[in-house]
Amino acid sequence: MTTTPPRQQLGPAPNARRHIPPRLRGILSLGDLEEAAKRVLPRPIFGYLQGGVEDNVTLQANVAAFRKWMFRTNVLVDVSARDQGRTLMGQAYRAPFGIAPMGLCAMFAFDGDVVMARAAEAAGIPYVLSGASLTRMERVAQAAPTCGWFQAYIPGEQAHIEGLIQRVEKAGFKTLVITVDTATLANRENNVRVGFTTPLRPGLRLAWDGLLRPRWLLGTLGRTLASHGMPHFENAGAGRGVPIISRSVVRQFGLRDHLNWEHLALVRRQWRGKLVVKGLISATDVMRAEQAGADGVILSNHGGRQLDGTAPPMLVLPEAVKAKGRMALMLDSGIRRGTDVLKALAQGADHVFVGRPMAYAAAVGGQAGVAHAITLLRDEIHRDMALLGVGNLDQLSTDHLVAT
Repeated sequence: MTTTPPRQQLGPAPNARRHIPPRLRGILSLGDLEEAAKRVLPRPIFGYLQGGVEDNVTLQANVAAFRKWMFRTNVLVDVSARDQGRTLMGQAYRAPFGIAPMGLCAMFAFDGDVVMARAAEAAGIPYVLSGASLTRMERVAQAAPTCGWFQAYIPGEQAHIEGLIQRVEKAGFKTLVITVDTATLANRENNVRVGFTTPLRPGLRLAWDGLLRPRWLLGTLGRTLASHGMPHFENAGAGRGVPIISRSVVRQFGLRDHLNWEHLALVRRQWRGKLVVKGLISATDVMRAEQAGADGVILSNHGGRQLDGTAPPMLVLPEAVKAKGRMALMLDSGIRRGTDVLKALAQGADHVFVGRPMAYAAAVGGQAGVAHAITLLRDEIHRDMALLGVGNLDQLSTDHLVAT
């Protein structure tokens, strides 16, 4: 008597995604989040988040840079116990990626900064709060007591720097990120085209787009005004900043063209925690940051939002590896897949950060949306490690990459 072998189940079981909230079940990758967020956010708000500067050359090049490398796999390797944990500047994290700093997140989702911080804390990955955020840093520090970092935009003024550092330390953050690629306001023509301004100027276009997207109008803007009042730039200095609807916004974020290496030395003398410099794109600057006492650097072109035509971090990573010294070397800009993460680590990065997709996720599903995005990327890395033939991330090297 012969028996028919059971049919092999291909793909996920029919009910495998039932635990995922309905609005997130169609989100299968980080790339799916952009279109989903576009349906939620008013056109000016979405355009601000999505866009870069001028011709978007750098914005597009960031994603394309990862496609310049292909994998060389190893087979017949026991990868059953693979682990993607990562120790970064003395702290253990459960995945090799974190959430990059992004301003105005409270306009993308209700309590957007807090929901991202909570999702990151639950997942055991770093979350970087932007100095251009609309949520007080003290609230966010409570939401991510072990994984929260603070990113500052500082002008070249000693009193301002000292006051801000004291506040960040008192809030409880242990890692301070200084962004250094914003010497002047960028030429964000995209913002003008979609009707986004800083400060915000309520007008017919924004009002009409809000009415067309009642979920955002009531669930984000309405809840924010009811719960917290008019949003302010809460973390630009030692005290509360100006409201988002204000003529003083540009003035408050000015004077950055005075910033120089002496100011970074001042920060290093004042700040007792881990110090990270973000916005570097050359090996020379990486070396100078190490000499200035930084604990880490983040290679970044601001997600294509500053100088159009700036090289993608992935392309300057090999030269930065040679210059980093004792520092942790991280990068952001263009990470969209688990394979992107592994390519960066194989080239010598210690960690990577993801920006826009996490903001899109918050807009689509709040904290559950961000948690879903984190899970998608972590699952991709777990799967890709097996297919690549590595049991832990320390085994990655340039031997796994082929340039195209």
